[in-house]
Amino acid sequence: MSSQPSPELAASGDASDSRRLTEAVTRLRRALRASIRTDYPWETLPMAQVELLQVLAERSPARVSELAARQRLANSTVSGLVSQMIGSGLVTRDVDPGERRAAAVALTDAGREQLAAWTRAHERRLDGALAALDDADRAAVRAALPALFRLAEHLNAEQP
Repeated sequence: MSSQPSPELAASGDASDSRRLTEAVTRLRRALRASIRTDYPWETLPMAQVELLQVLAERSPARVSELAARQRLANSTVSGLVSQMIGSGLVTRDVDPGERRAAAVALTDAGREQLAAWTRAHERRLDGALAALDDADRAAVRAALPALFRLAEHLNAEQP
């Protein structure tokens, strides 16, 4: 896979930073997911479920409406994902102790273990890819990390 922008972006000559960043993030996510499935065929957890596990790892338990707002998804979509994840033993849904009329979703030990395994597998793939870069590229990636975290914080701050 080329490290250069797509031919469409290169031909346009005016690829904005946001457009190039979008393409880079998209390529990274796609390449990482594809490589994980090749090297670790057990990795079949849908990305939407992984993202819910990640949110629940930060704050669990949480109501479906909170998860939906955080992920910018419809309540019905999150409810369906939660039902699938309950069936897989990754989360539980119980009465919210703070509001008896509401339900709260929480990670199970199996959910924590699955998320940890997913994270370790991705870290191994990224470690290998980073090791294949030269020192200057590794340093550039390392130097970009704080700014990328701040960019994510700005995007999260835009949530309703």
